[in-house]
Amino acid sequence: MEKKTTIILAILIALIACGVAISLFASPSSISSSGNQTITDMANRTVNIPGDINRVVATSPPMTTIMYMLAPEKIAGVNFQWTDEELKYVPDQYKDKFPVVGGWFGSQDGNYEEFIASEPDFVVESIDEGMGVDLSTVAERQEKFGSIPVVAVTDNTNVTKIDSTIEFMGKILQREDKANELISFNDKYLSEVNSVASSIPDSEKKSVYYASGEDGLSTYASGASHGQLISLVGGKNVADTEVQDSGSELTVSIEQVMKWNPDVIIATDEDFYNNVYRDSKWASVKAVKDHQVYISPQSPFKWFDRPPGANIIIGVPWTAKVIYPDKYSNINMVEATKEFYSNFYHYDLSDDQAREILISSGIKESDL
Repeated sequence: MEKKTTIILAILIALIACGVAISLFASPSSISSSGNQTITDMANRTVNIPGDINRVVATSPPMTTIMYMLAPEKIAGVNFQWTDEELKYVPDQYKDKFPVVGGWFGSQDGNYEEFIASEPDFVVESIDEGMGVDLSTVAERQEKFGSIPVVAVTDNTNVTKIDSTIEFMGKILQREDKANELISFNDKYLSEVNSVASSIPDSEKKSVYYASGEDGLSTYASGASHGQLISLVGGKNVADTEVQDSGSELTVSIEQVMKWNPDVIIATDEDFYNNVYRDSKWASVKAVKDHQVYISPQSPFKWFDRPPGANIIIGVPWTAKVIYPDKYSNINMVEATKEFYSNFYHYDLSDDQAREILISSGIKESDL
């Protein structure tokens, strides 16, 4: 009798244990019986999104870029039209896949109807931490999109803080392994430049001018996300000595640039770069005289700016080699470029293709 009782008790205990396990895995905080999941977004909002994510759109290019890196097959629309040159480094299966729906960033050309017509599982609203978490904007988007969930995401323009955004998006796009791969690459080069940059005395720092625009006479101070890589790798942004407002694009004169007389110029406009060595107005500037003008590689996304975001992760080692090729001699830019394009852009470069991209940006082959 006692033996029988013991057996019955054992069976009851086992059943209870199974019930507890089932309740844990079926917790409503993860996936409900309707197939939805509840998440907390980066503005600390509770949002219900589908359990199976297949189609997503974002309201601005930096976030769309991260989505392309993590899960291009899940993008339902993009904010921009790729040029033929940019498409050279886009795999064939994605070249004609994405309809252009606009967005709400510099151009403010987003169209709610087109966003909704793309039938996304949710919409990503990108919020710059430096601007503060504008919950009113998120609320407006949610009202306009109706039953389509809006997920707020922050910190996607600062390369030193972008890991958290990549990690968050990796989770909700169900691409956590890919997110960890991208974060590992970013952290590797951030660690490298932090180590070297911190060892450069102020007296030895090279002065750098960011020449933005077709005429090269717009710029940003280093506090702006647009020019962040200069100071990050140990350079001295010349605009910092004159400008305290770091958030806006600044218009300067050629006389001011001549006064700054930078050691290095970094450009993002091809017209400016192609003409600067022939333009007499720039001839007396030290960087021009010394042939130290460089242009950020452009395709499929720019490496230095336009927009600032995950695309400038490769700009960290590139900017380091541009300003201090000797101090960063241990960085192999051909290998870094190939690894970045493969992991982030799903495109495998040959050694010759990587060298062509780098040499076209102004870097000497001996410094690669």
